[in-house]
Amino acid sequence: MKKTYRESRSRWKKGGRLALIAGVVMVMLVLQACGNNANSSGGSSPAAAGNTAEAAGGEASGNVPAVLNFGFIGSNKLNLPGGAEGWGFYKGIIQEELKKYGITEVKLTGFPNGPDQTESLISGRLDFGSLGDTPAIIAYASGAKTRLIGQSSAHTVGYLIGKKDGPKTVKELQGKTIAIQKGSFMHRYVVGLLKQEGVTDYKLVHMLIPDATAALARGDVDATTNSGVPALKLIEQGYTHLDDASSHPDLLGSSATVVSEEYLEKFPDFPEVWNAAREKALADLKQHEDEYYQFLAEIGDTTPELAKQVNPISDIKDTPFTEEGTKLLEGTKNFLVEEKLAKKDFNISDWQLQ
Repeated sequence: MKKTYRESRSRWKKGGRLALIAGVVMVMLVLQACGNNANSSGGSSPAAAGNTAEAAGGEASGNVPAVLNFGFIGSNKLNLPGGAEGWGFYKGIIQEELKKYGITEVKLTGFPNGPDQTESLISGRLDFGSLGDTPAIIAYASGAKTRLIGQSSAHTVGYLIGKKDGPKTVKELQGKTIAIQKGSFMHRYVVGLLKQEGVTDYKLVHMLIPDATAALARGDVDATTNSGVPALKLIEQGYTHLDDASSHPDLLGSSATVVSEEYLEKFPDFPEVWNAAREKALADLKQHEDEYYQFLAEIGDTTPELAKQVNPISDIKDTPFTEEGTKLLEGTKNFLVEEKLAKKDFNISDWQLQ
């Protein structure tokens, strides 16, 4: 039957309205599905993110904890390490960089020695830390799940100090008692030194530096190890300067910045982020040398002149790893394995994260 114009127009309008309604419903369903997919794939709004934040130059991750726990060696009224790391925290440079990745607070903890710090790292109380190469190597060789992400220094000098009216040379330590910080870079220095000097009969006793210094003053030990400003102060007080590692390049210590594998699972890009923040702090430090040495004097309870003598800016490395530093690590690791201070041998390259 032939359709009139009015019938055709009426049917077209009805069909058009149905098509329009169907189209609107389809769009709404698609938008709802997209929203559900975004929520189920781990995306979140800033309010739901809680422990993360995003800023220019950084990518926030929902797994990055807001609090970062950092350990270092030493104790001072500012609760800060030296070097580019300490300067960066002191000036707030590092904190500002870390905020871009959701880290809103950095908790710093000072430790009397490396073994105590590695224990806290292994137990999970720390996320990462900077310490001497020897305790870091010993811990890794013992099964600590850490990765090495940098060496800020490769020129740490250990000193061997004798008691007043005691031994005058290293060879005179034959049959004597020496206070050391077991598992520290100074432990490695002293054992290596005595071996080079042919001293085979001696006794090592573990004492933290304050206790060792007191024992040296009483004459309970014949010599002790020390470093930096405290060592120079002992020499100024009349104690015998038997030796120091500056005369033995292969016995110098280096620093090690290590991070737990558990933290890396939460923040895989942390090594790159940390080293970039540290390099930014170092660049600023070099623009304020006098202020930096004043800062060192304050945390070391000394003078800027002595701080500059013991910790010159030239000793601070501007890259995570250097050929010099890696060579020291290899030598230290081989020595520790040979002396059975490290439980097993390993390849430094397997530990390094570059």
